[in-house]
Formats: sequence, structure tokens, C-alpha cells
Amino acid sequence: MLYLSKLLKARKPALKAVAALLEPGEAAQRLDADHRLLWSLFADDPAAKRDFLWRVEGCRYLVLSKRAPMPSPFFDSPQVRHFAPDLRAGDHLFFSLRVNATRTRKGVGRVDIVMDALHGIAPRQRAVQRMDVAQMAATDWMTRQGTRTGFACRDLLVEDYSVLTLPRTSRAGQPRFGILDLTGTLEVTEPATFLTHLGEGFGRAKAFGCGLMLIRRG
Repeated sequence: MLYLSKLLKARKPALKAVAALLEPGEAAQRLDADHRLLWSLFADDPAAKRDFLWRVEGCRYLVLSKRAPMPSPFFDSPQVRHFAPDLRAGDHLFFSLRVNATRTRKGVGRVDIVMDALHGIAPRQRAVQRMDVAQMAATDWMTRQGTRTGFACRDLLVEDYSVLTLPRTSRAGQPRFGILDLTGTLEVTEPATFLTHLGEGFGRAKAFGCGLMLIRRG
């Protein structure tokens, strides 16, 4: 059982005193704060691991979870519905996906697919070719994802590609990760497998609002 919830942050006067903590100015820190606030919706089991995906769209949050969200002082009452689409092989769907897409490079480990593709281009040309490189890298990545998770990507557009820099740590330096905003159409090839992976999410950096694929019929 999956639940799809729509949420808005509460605008209670009592929360204004901690506004700087709830909504820090730096993008990566703000996503980290959002993730921690969303945990308050699933705080009934302190031992539970994260079992939800999320993304933010303006001031609205979309959450796909295996448990129904609880009331939280940080959010207005959520709009919740069961997420159980009746998918059949051959169905064509529109999709939207915000994703940190990576691949494993020998001798290096996991690398962002766009950063990796840009690495072989002269520095002064990277800004010019950035979106074309992102389009090619994302198309290849989505094709491989579909083969593994039960769909065939029929059409794909990279709406945006951005890089977030995480706060500096003594152990990891100042890591960065890329975020692709993708839209397009897909054909369902293995409905059960595809539905399972919709609940698990795609790519990495799920704590930072990546991995949730939104689908709708035409």
C-alpha cells in the first residue's frame, strides 16, 4: 500500500521564531531541513528507516510513502489518497522526475552522469554544451533504468540541470551532486516491476527531494 500526500507548511505565528532553522537560505541546507521536517509526519516509529519519497514544487510538497502521514505541527493537514494505479503492459504515461542520476566509473566509484560526461570537454566549452550533454546522458540513463524497472522511455526532455554543494565536512570535504529535472512519456512494459520501483524511487539523493517519479495518463 502506498499513499500520495500533498502538503503545505504551516504558517503559525509560533513557528516564526524558528523560521531561520525551518527555511535556511542556502539551497542544500533548505532541502536538508525540509527532509527533517517531513520526518515529523512519520515519527510514530523511532526505529523506522525512511520509507517515503518527496519533492517540493514551489510551496507545495508531494510525498509518496508506505505509511499514511501523521499530523505534524509543521504542516497543515495533508491531502492524502491511496496510490494504486491500475497499470497494464502497453500503457503510455506522461512522467515528471527530479533525479540525481549516477553511474559507477572504474577506479572512481559513483559519479554524477552529467558531471562525468562534461569531464572530457574543455572547460571553456562546458557552459555552452552543458544542456546538450545533460540531454544525451539523461536519455542513456533513463533507457537503462527502464530496462531494469519495467518501462520504455519514449520521449525525454531535460527541463533543467543544477548542481548543489553540500555543507563542508571534515571527512568528505565539500561534496556536490547534480539534479536533473526530466519530463517525457514512457510505455509500461512490466507493470508490477514498474509499480514497485515507483515506490522505491529512482537514482540517489532521495533525502534531498530526488527520486519521486510523478505519472499521469494522457
